[in-house]
Amino acid sequence: MIINNISSESSVLHLVKHWGKRLLWGLMLLLSVIIYGSHSPLIALCKVDGTIPFSSSSVVLLIEMTKLVLSFVFMLIWDRELFRAPWSWRLAAPFALPALLYGANNNLVVLIQHFMDPSTYQVLSNLKISTTAVLYSIFLHQRLTPRKWFSLFLLTVAGMCYAYGGLQDHQNPAANMQPYITLPGFGLVFIYCLISGLSAVCTELILKTQNVPLNVQNLFLYSFGIVMNLGAHLVISPRAGFFEGFSFWVLVIIASQALNGLIMSVVLKHSSNITRLFIISSSLLVNGVLSFLLFSLQLTGLFFLAVLLISVSVYLYYGIK
Repeated sequence: MIINNISSESSVLHLVKHWGKRLLWGLMLLLSVIIYGSHSPLIALCKVDGTIPFSSSSVVLLIEMTKLVLSFVFMLIWDRELFRAPWSWRLAAPFALPALLYGANNNLVVLIQHFMDPSTYQVLSNLKISTTAVLYSIFLHQRLTPRKWFSLFLLTVAGMCYAYGGLQDHQNPAANMQPYITLPGFGLVFIYCLISGLSAVCTELILKTQNVPLNVQNLFLYSFGIVMNLGAHLVISPRAGFFEGFSFWVLVIIASQALNGLIMSVVLKHSSNITRLFIISSSLLVNGVLSFLLFSLQLTGLFFLAVLLISVSVYLYYGIK
């Protein structure tokens, strides 16, 4: 009788822990969706007379520094004994590649704007879903079924629909620019999507193949990220004041993006880039609702079509066994 009671209590405890972990995972993914979706509205709140008053390179650098500090704090809390461990630079060296790729893409986004309008870029940049999926399948040896490939295709179409006309500003028709693109623009977008997928897949591969705690890996990754972004800042904005144009909303962006970066490292370590793609696509719903509430932008039929396609995509990828 006593043994049965102990066994029953152990089963209940195991069940509570299991569902507790699932709840925590779900809340973490939901928070990431909210952070992704609120990024553009937060940037819009920072604008002064229609322009961004701060240096984007300094903000990116501060985000990397914040992620490094948070990773260090988490090590102090949960992995303090790791400070005494002798870590080799051979473990850190692989993280230089994704840091370099992330830095290259951040600067490539600025260059692309010279060859096409922002709306066209937003539409075509959704092709990174396809490039990420292809590279994920190749480098991590993941065979996706035709149904899953189709669901990712729907995810790409959903992003394009939203970017093309999911939101409209009827109060300011001038904001709806005429689309244009040049031949070099096509090439740059393809390179951008390729690098975006490669950097994400490379990061996931390193995180999963190394038998190293995630907090240590984050310290390696963000250290290289600081070096790369510091170099980019000195090249792009050498004379601009580092904190020029900063406001409360800029600090919110830095804090939220740093937190989201840490969440993404957990996702890539314990889930996959495909989960990351669904998080980013699902954030379109948050982005649309916030744009409607804060800036009175109109939600069009393409917005609701995008939401429908994302829902179907999620069901096809995760819902059918």
